[in-house]
Parts: sequence; C-alpha cells; structure tokens
Amino acid sequence: MKLHKESKGTITVTIIAIAVLGFLSIYYLEIWSLLVIIPLLIIFGLVIWFFRVPNRHISDHKENVIAPVDGKVVMIKEVVEDEFIKGKCVQISIFMSPLNVHICRYPVSGNVVYKKYHPGKYLVAWHEKSSTDNERTTIAVESFLHHTVVFRQIAGYVARRIVMNCNEGDIAKAGHEFGFIKFGSRMDVFLPLNTEITCKIGDKTKGGIDVIAKLLD
Repeated sequence: MKLHKESKGTITVTIIAIAVLGFLSIYYLEIWSLLVIIPLLIIFGLVIWFFRVPNRHISDHKENVIAPVDGKVVMIKEVVEDEFIKGKCVQISIFMSPLNVHICRYPVSGNVVYKKYHPGKYLVAWHEKSSTDNERTTIAVESFLHHTVVFRQIAGYVARRIVMNCNEGDIAKAGHEFGFIKFGSRMDVFLPLNTEITCKIGDKTKGGIDVIAKLLD
C-alpha cells in the first residue's frame, strides 16, 4: 500500500508511542499486556489506513466539476461568498470522516488566481459556521470556460493540519492533488449560480473521479 508523504511524521510518532506503551505494559502487566497492545495495534492500523494513497485514473475535464475529496455531500445551497466572488453562488460541502482518503484535489481545470490561509477555530467540520470560523484555506481558479470557482479546505475538531501545495499562477488540473488535511475535515466548493448540479445531499463521493456539477457556457 502506498502512503502519502504527509504520513512520515505522524507514523514515526505513532510507532514510538506504541513501542513505549507496549514495553511498559509488558513490564508491568505481563500477560495482561495484551489488553493494551491489541488496541495499540488497531490504532496503528487505522493511522496507516488514513494515509493511504489509492490508485486512481484521473481523466481530463473541461466543463466538469470533480469531487475534490472522498466523503459525503452534506450541503448544497445558494450562499453569498464574500472573500473572493463577493456575490451569490452555489455551495457544495463535502464532509470527510477520519476513515476517508484525505487527499485534496482540484475540482476544476484552469488557472489558480488566488490563495490564502486563514487561522481560526476548530468547530466540528459539519457545522455550517466552520466554513467561515474554522482554520481554513481559500483557493480560486478561473476555469478554462472563464468561470470563477472557489474552494476551501476546512479543518475540523480533530484535524489540526492543513497542507496547501499550490500558488497563484499555477495550472489547476481537475482531479489532481493540491493538498491534504489530517484526520477529519471538510471541503466547500463555490460555483456559479447557473451551474448544473449533478450530486445530491447524502451522496458518497470519490475524489478525482465523481462528477458533482457541470459548468455551463
């Protein structure tokens, strides 16, 4: 199984912690140490599973808006995005549980025209106010169809590290990786009002594969 490069520090700390706790449990608890060691091994397995990198064939897209993450669609509504679009648009929010793949992908192809990191709170990621109050990043792409699409990585209650590997002027390719969020979080995508939405609340998405909307000429 291929692991994401962001796993290195977390896995190292996890191995050290498990080794220390395992040694202490064997020393003090003897045969009863299995009651500690088995849960520790389960936790280690979950950490490995969290950082997995699935092998996915990413197609080229022009008008399609691709799911930026694995997760569940929890919101589709008309909102006012006041950081970059500064007007009405359609927001699609996808919640990621700790068991989902947490690679973040570009939802559309185009040119990166804006990026910004915002420090903030750590409300639970499905809370509506997490979009504006939590630690987050905002990225805007001008699509090849000349639509402005904004998307946001949002830290959750558990997630405390957002990785954003893109810069203004970069070429965004729909479905390709631009970042990562550790341990549970959310992605918001803000689209033009005339966008054709092809997903619904409750849908399970596969990042880089599933089409969640289509940009119209």
